[in-house]
Formats: sequence, C-alpha cells, structure tokens
Amino acid sequence: MKAKQVLVMMLASWSLLACASLPEVDSDRTKAGAKETPRVMTSAGKLPRQNTEQLLKKRWPKSTLDMKTQAALEEAATGVPLIAGNKVQLLFDGPQTMAEMIKAIAAAKDHINFETYIFDQDELGEQFADLLVKKQREGVVVNVIYDSVGTLGVPQEFFERMRAGGVKLVAFNPVNPAKARGNGWKLNNRDHRKILVVDGKVGFTGGINISDTYSQSSPFRSASRGASSPANAKGDKDTGWRDTHVRIEGPAVQAMQWLFVQTWIEQDAEDLRDAQYFVQVPPAGDKVMRVLGSRPEGRFEIYKALQLAIQEAKKSIHITCAYFVPDDQTLQALIDAARRGVDVQLVLPSVSDSGLVFHAGRAFYQPLLEAGVKIFELKLSVLHAKTAVIDGVWSTVGSTNIDRRSFLHNSEINVIVMGDVFGLEMEKAFQEDLRNSTEITLAAWSKRPMITRLKEWLARVWDYWL
Repeated sequence: MKAKQVLVMMLASWSLLACASLPEVDSDRTKAGAKETPRVMTSAGKLPRQNTEQLLKKRWPKSTLDMKTQAALEEAATGVPLIAGNKVQLLFDGPQTMAEMIKAIAAAKDHINFETYIFDQDELGEQFADLLVKKQREGVVVNVIYDSVGTLGVPQEFFERMRAGGVKLVAFNPVNPAKARGNGWKLNNRDHRKILVVDGKVGFTGGINISDTYSQSSPFRSASRGASSPANAKGDKDTGWRDTHVRIEGPAVQAMQWLFVQTWIEQDAEDLRDAQYFVQVPPAGDKVMRVLGSRPEGRFEIYKALQLAIQEAKKSIHITCAYFVPDDQTLQALIDAARRGVDVQLVLPSVSDSGLVFHAGRAFYQPLLEAGVKIFELKLSVLHAKTAVIDGVWSTVGSTNIDRRSFLHNSEINVIVMGDVFGLEMEKAFQEDLRNSTEITLAAWSKRPMITRLKEWLARVWDYWL
C-alpha cells in the first residue's frame, strides 16, 4: 500500500465520529445455530442432503478439522453455501499470474469483468489496457472497476483512453466529494478486491494488482533462490514481490460474477451492457469451495470464517500475511490455539511498502512469541500474499489482510477450498516460504533496540486507521 494512499485513508478516518467494531465470534454459540448438514450448491442446483453427506463424509484423523462440522459452522456464520465441482489452480507471484490472466482475456468470447484495487499506468498496466481495448473492439463486452484511492497517482488520461476504446469503467468511491454517487461520499471505504471473470466460466482472485511491481518473480520455487539481492523497504522494480492468486473454473465462478455485478450496481453506475453473465457452468473439477465477499457495514463474512477456523483448529494454523495488524479477538484466538498445542506459524514481511503497517504488526510479536506462536519473516522479496491453511484441509486465498482495514473498511474477496489435496498444495507453498524466511525467536526479539520498540509503539497508536 503506497504512502499517499495510506495518508488519504487516515485523513478520511479521522473524520469519523465513532469507530466501527468487529463482531464477537464464538464457535460454541455458532454451533448452537448450525445445521447438521451444510448446503452444497452445484451447477444443477442444491445438492440433496444424502449426496451432501456422502461428499463430505470423509473424515480426517481426529486431530484435524471435521470438514462437515466446519462447513456447517461457516454457513451458520456467513449464510454462504459451499459450491461443488470446481477446478482450482494455485498461481505464484506476478509473472505466472499475469501470463494466465492475459491468456484468459485473450481467449474471451462474450465478456470480461475486471475489478482491481491498483491499476497502474506502467508497462504492465499499458499491456492490460491495450488488451482490454482490443477485446472490446472485437465485440467482447469489457467492464472494469478500479479503486479511486488505489489509483490515486494514475493520470485520468490512462482510463479515458480505455473509455474511448469502448471499455466501460467505474471508479469506486471517488476521492472528489463532488463526484460522490447515491450512497454518499465514503472515502474511507475502499474496494480492495481483485476479481477477473471471463465469459462467466473462468475466474481469478487473490492478492495481485496490476502494477510493474509484479513484473519480477520472488525466489519462490526459483532455481535462482538465494542469488537475489536483499529486498528493500521501497520494493523497487528489481525486487520480486511474493504473492498468491488462484485460477478457478466451475460453478464457483458465478459467485465471483455476482460479487462484481453487485459492486457495479451499488456504485450507481450505468446498467451493465447485455452479455451472457450468468450462464450454466458445468462441473470442471472436484474441489468444494466457498466464495466470500465482505464489505463495509456488511456481515463480516471473511472475518467470521477465519475466526471459526482458527478457533476450531486441532493440529496446525499456517498463515502468510502481508499486512498483519490483528485485532484483539484475532490475537487472542492465535494465542489460545498455540496454548492448546496447535502448531501456529506465521510468515510475515521483513520489509514492506508501508512502514507504519510493518511496525504496527511487529508490536504484536511479543505476546505471540510468549504463547508459543512461531514467527518467520520472509527474505529476498516484498511479501504481499494473503493465505492460510488450517489442519491441512481448510485453505483460503484472497485479498484480505489480517488487519482492521480489511475487515472493517474494505470490500474484500476470499475463496475457501475444503479438502486435503488442495491443502497439501498450500502446505508445500507455506514450507517453501519458510525456507525463504528467518525465524524470529523470543530471546532475540527481547533484545531488539529501543528505537525499534519506539517505532512499534508509535505505529500501534494508529493501528485502527492503517
């Protein structure tokens, strides 16, 4: 997150008369209202109860999450059903993700719906803009939502050129109060989602924006691992950014499509042009998943799902997070998990493009380390991924950071994938990150310099607004 963007959102936050708060999430109380069998949707509609039980009946060892119970808890908390019949591909870092996204856009036949926080006017941004205009001229309907704070430094001429090419664009919650739409001027509420839907059949989401910062790959699974120069706090072009995205095929793409359409409508934009947005998508794989979209003043779906998964963890909690400034409930849930014997490990940044967030996050290291949580800081690259895998069977990838900004003030999207096959892929990725990280021990952390402690204290004062 760029310094100018942080400053704008902090200024907006100061104008609030009262601070919003996160809901209390209690797994025991949620169980009281949960159905015995969760809903599972397919391309043909709701799966009958017997079939649902057969799909989820496989139980892992007692030391891990019960998939059926966890699915029912999440549905009770979020109101969002599981979706069966999907193919999910993990994508690592910018080059691999951009290649897959460009390939999908180039193959579009009917429409492209694209939503992003950052859309820079640089080499990569120009490449995407040119391709979107090209597809529009070929007769493909192209709709784009970009965040007005995330693109604060981008000349409007960049977007006007796409408009001139026929692409329909919406700037989410304009910075200029004079351009505020029907829902009023809400500068502090940002669209942090990353969604690409092509022809209603292929979808992408995760942490990756459209920016040249993603033109270089991190050392992740790289033959040159260890040969890169150390990352710096500015995250320059020569430093690879470590991030994670997913490519999805199957009925779950329709849930992503709906989130895009909902945002378009809520921004009081002109009607979407005719296209086959909601087509019947046949099964493409065997992944059972949930698509969660959260927004300010909403139902906190992503926050609740993460809290329940942490509270119910029996074996392991492995989290990779770019901006980690946990609220009290999240902090306590991680501490409680570690104290009951769960292997809690966090991969966090060693440098960041946001110094305030970086130091605010480090202010929580002491109580976590004292409780037995293991903390690792990623080397050689700027960390921007937002992923978690719990007990090896509950996995999430998305745009949501573990901080109040994501949970309270941003529109976010996360997908949750159930099962040990995808969980194993996530675990392998996490172990790779560990190999590129340095462990922070309690003994070493207790000896950190006073100036470091002062930076943490000062940054934590502002953690609600970061």
